[in-house]
Amino acid sequence: MKYCSISEASDKFNIPESTLRFYEKKGLLPLIERDKAGRRLFSEDQMALLETVICLKNTHMPISDIKQYIDWIVEGDNTTHLRLEMMKNHKQAVLAEISLMTESIKGIDLKITRYTKSTQESKE
Repeated sequence: MKYCSISEASDKFNIPESTLRFYEKKGLLPLIERDKAGRRLFSEDQMALLETVICLKNTHMPISDIKQYIDWIVEGDNTTHLRLEMMKNHKQAVLAEISLMTESIKGIDLKITRYTKSTQESKE
């Protein structure tokens, strides 16, 4: 099995090593292996799990919910229905946030238009 160091994982996902340590401390990256010197080793499975954690974090899922999701993964297939329900609910929350952002950007565009017009008029 191929392993990545913490720096390689950090580089791959463009996140600081401190974030990876934080995720591990919060229980979002269970079962991280270590080499003889105590350095973290990320297996292919851990890298896939990390990618999921980052995806959920990027879509504003709270750390506590991500932790619950990870705990259910560790528990096994008997929690698949719980994970499915969580993902469906999270998707709805993300879609609602996207909708809100889409509406809010209209107000920002109005300000940009107003300020652009104002600065052009002052140059004349």
